[in-house]
Amino acid sequence: MIDSEGYRANVGIILSNQDGMLLWARRIGQSSWQFPQGGIRSCETPEQALFRELKEEVGLGPEDVEIIGRTREWLRYDLPKRYIRRHRKPVCIGQKQCWFMLRLVTHDSRVRLDLSERPEFDSWRWVDYWRPLEEIVFFKRRVYERALTEFAPLLFPDDQAVHR
Repeated sequence: MIDSEGYRANVGIILSNQDGMLLWARRIGQSSWQFPQGGIRSCETPEQALFRELKEEVGLGPEDVEIIGRTREWLRYDLPKRYIRRHRKPVCIGQKQCWFMLRLVTHDSRVRLDLSERPEFDSWRWVDYWRPLEEIVFFKRRVYERALTEFAPLLFPDDQAVHR
């Protein structure tokens, strides 16, 4: 679903364990890592897309997680010019994302990257909360920072030093 401004509607998924570590996944056949994310279909709400993408990308269902939070507004990023496919209509210039913070309520052995017909990831690991900002591709960094900053008090309510 691409809006009138050229942004594709998308959900972003930040999955934490009981220790506040985050699931960080490597894109299949690449050296780049990211949070799970995916497009919202025209017939879906963001929450429905969240659970579909969660199942497709990491093999987890609603029974495996608890929703802790959702970003207050859509977070947007622009694609670098070299990634814009001008021959496709409508032209997509970037993504607008509704981010969710989830807590894993089952054992992490339930994480499966191979349940989809076309897996997106080939590896995953738990990382410290702010680590993704050091590793994410440059054009997504601002969105990641905004989502992590908004969600930090939800995971660390008593921590006065939730900012990096």
